[in-house]
Amino acid sequence: MKRIGVLTSGGDAPGMNAAIRAVVRGAIYNDMIPYGIKRGYEGLIDGDLYEMNASSVSDIMQRGGTILKTARSQRFMTEDGQKRAMGILKTFGIDGLVIIGGDGSMTGGLQLAKEGINIMGLPGTIDNDLAYTEYTIGFDTAVNTVLSALGNVRDTSSSHERTTVIEVMGRHCGDIAIYAGLTGGAEIILTPEREVDVDAICRKMIQGRNRGRLHNIIMKAEGVDISTEDLVTQIQDRTGMETKPVVLGYIQRGGSPTAKDRMLASRMGYRAVELLRDGTRCQAIGIRGAEIINMDIETALKLERRTNEELLALADILSI
Repeated sequence: MKRIGVLTSGGDAPGMNAAIRAVVRGAIYNDMIPYGIKRGYEGLIDGDLYEMNASSVSDIMQRGGTILKTARSQRFMTEDGQKRAMGILKTFGIDGLVIIGGDGSMTGGLQLAKEGINIMGLPGTIDNDLAYTEYTIGFDTAVNTVLSALGNVRDTSSSHERTTVIEVMGRHCGDIAIYAGLTGGAEIILTPEREVDVDAICRKMIQGRNRGRLHNIIMKAEGVDISTEDLVTQIQDRTGMETKPVVLGYIQRGGSPTAKDRMLASRMGYRAVELLRDGTRCQAIGIRGAEIINMDIETALKLERRTNEELLALADILSI
């Protein structure tokens, strides 16, 4: 294998640039020619790619977002779009492709794998929603961003003796809410994996008020089956406590990546190059414990993700 491509797809995540850097420089070290593909599959269809060198990735590790830009491509979901993408890869002699993104991005890569392209998937998403890996690139940074915001919200919540419902991202995965809520001392954590019991929430708040607690932080994942506005209204009506919503939104996806995310992205990016060099086909790359692991992409994407009930139980105990 002499020429490989790298693209970022779907939502951006802090650490993507560190992964790009590792792929590009790892490829050069192993006598491969790396091509950067802009705007994900959309850019691949349009032939928006260029040969990269060591200088192309200088001074990017500390930057959030992705220098290759990213997009969600409706055209790639069609047979014609996939044929055009495949044609571009053949035209440039690229037979290996590193995809940095979430489950949708990796699933898209499988269509190219059917045509002979060797695909390597790196889990670039703040959601931490891929079952085969303990952590995804960008998750740690997102949690720390939420923690910083939580500290600011707690100051004003305490000053005004009010309850604040903080909505965080994560799609249908509650990991950002769990990790930020536990380490930020939230009184209540709501995740999509658990049914919301508004009566239990209000009961805990009233009991806390009777013991002298004058404010509460409720950490709510965006995928929970009750809207933040409805939850705020119900809590306020049932408890009589002033309750305000805070939706953190896209600030969670930006910012300079933490050391943990930079390290994770660098190790995963270079593992992708090693696998391409050695001819191992179509792998998803992740981490378990301290070890970087890889497994067949199709197998990886079929694994069922499980909620960390131990952490949720600990959060309940520590927030009494």
